[in-house]
Amino acid sequence: MSGSASAAAKMRKDESFLGKLGGTLVRRKKAKEVSDLHEEGKNAINAPMLPTGTEIHPEDTLLEENAERLMLDPTSRENLKFKDLLKVLIDWINSELEEERIIVKDLEDDCYDGQVLQKLFEKLSGKKLNVAEVTQSEIGQKQKLTTVLEAVNDLLMPHGWTIKWSVDSIHSKNLVAIVYLLVALAMHFQAPIRLPEHVSVQVVVVKKCEGVLQTTVVTKELTSSTEMMLGRFERDAFDTLLDHAPDKLNVVKTSLITFVNKHLNKLNLEVTELETQFADGVYLVLLMGLLEDYFVPLYNFFLTPESFEQKVHNVAFAFELMQDGGLKKPKARPEDVVNLNLKSTLRVLYNLFTNYKDSD
Repeated sequence: MSGSASAAAKMRKDESFLGKLGGTLVRRKKAKEVSDLHEEGKNAINAPMLPTGTEIHPEDTLLEENAERLMLDPTSRENLKFKDLLKVLIDWINSELEEERIIVKDLEDDCYDGQVLQKLFEKLSGKKLNVAEVTQSEIGQKQKLTTVLEAVNDLLMPHGWTIKWSVDSIHSKNLVAIVYLLVALAMHFQAPIRLPEHVSVQVVVVKKCEGVLQTTVVTKELTSSTEMMLGRFERDAFDTLLDHAPDKLNVVKTSLITFVNKHLNKLNLEVTELETQFADGVYLVLLMGLLEDYFVPLYNFFLTPESFEQKVHNVAFAFELMQDGGLKKPKARPEDVVNLNLKSTLRVLYNLFTNYKDSD
């Protein structure tokens, strides 16, 4: 056989091999297209069952038979009361962990690995947990979460709490589970915050049955009424006073007015209405300066506040001055005082009265 004939035969052999390989690739490609088309069709069947804007993530299709995954309905994320609850919880965590120089911006991204939850629990409980400080791996994060949640559950369960979170739900950034946990901690430790009332969200439950994804929407109540939430706390004197002895309320108010005027009169100021005259924070700031015998620079607060935010700033600043003076952080929120919540205002003033009643 000549050299040219041999080369031609080899070329035909190579072409035949490439043809077979190409055919195999084409068949694989077509098989994948069929699989993708099947998946697309399955999602199309399931899609009408989902709330608008809800997406089925790829991992949802990998669910085992009868397993389920929970997702927050996107419309609930835009709920103003839910947003307010998230902000209250974030501000509370940041306040508690200020000394640790930890700043939480997003509950899902910042709480899932157990680091923030560990520091928060240690600060609230005064107990040190035996966990690694920094854990980058998923296994390490889940080990830390397991230790933290076991400590949390051991503390809360004897007090009648229903555990609505788990290591997997927290680590998978399930926002509802994270909020349930934080609300429980805030209530158990009587955090000085006001949780928004009756906050509910819609949760999409994705479950695999006979290989097909099925979805249902359920409502989850994250907070109830203030009175019910406070029912878990030890009621203080003002709860009893307002509920059972309103006739004695005027006696208490008169005593507090006498106390604050004894000091505010030094600046030719006088209070006649506790509910309204402390709501902008100005008198609270000036009163703290008088009680602690120092001058408060006017650039630190708004002497004639006009907006809600400026009033909240003033009251929050007064709270800082109280803590600088050795008092515990007030249980009331600055927003509650600004919103003319009498019980909150009374608590703040009574705390001052208790600590400074013998001051000249």
